Amino acid sequence: MSHPAEDNARHGVSRTDAESAVRTLLRWAGEDPAREGLLDTPRRVVDAYTEWFSGYATDADAYLARTFEEVAGYDEMIVLRDIEYESHCEHHMAPIIGKVHVGYLPAGKVVGISKLARVVEAYAKRFQVQEKMTAQIAGCIQRALSPLGVGVVVEGAHECMTTRGVHKRGVSMITSTMLGSFREDARTRAEFLQFIEVGGTRR
Repeated sequence: MSHPAEDNARHGVSRTDAESAVRTLLRWAGEDPAREGLLDTPRRVVDAYTEWFSGYATDADAYLARTFEEVAGYDEMIVLRDIEYESHCEHHMAPIIGKVHVGYLPAGKVVGISKLARVVEAYAKRFQVQEKMTAQIAGCIQRALSPLGVGVVVEGAHECMTTRGVHKRGVSMITSTMLGSFREDARTRAEFLQFIEVGGTRR
């Protein structure tokens, strides 16, 4: 059953229309949407989509609007690693699950670490291409903090190649975006990569 209070158009599509689309897909797959086990499926799917794609209603830049300058002159690298994320491939609408590692070299101001995780969430909760998401996260941090450098590394397991197509499991894709000193200075980049130890065993 549709929720009348929630039936306002979302991006020009009503909840009723969205649930109807799910029923159409069920019929296309060979199922009967009126079957007892599927009666609530359209509602559940729309509820799930509301959560999975909440990033479209989120301004990632706003999360980094509040910065802190009283850092006692701290000017060394700040790294937040193993930020877990769940996203969806824009080509097959299949899940992408993995981790994001973020680092930046402050230039007089820093941001609360939870806000960095929220930026990752804002971009992950959209249909994505991993390469694009990596660049979006780095660009957001660069715009907000104007640091000396930014490094973002994303690891992702793509269900579009494990559950269909080539059916290869245990494959992880790694992408990176390096800006400023992370791109120009090999030592800075190496320090960041050592901190996160992608694909390696951490001590």
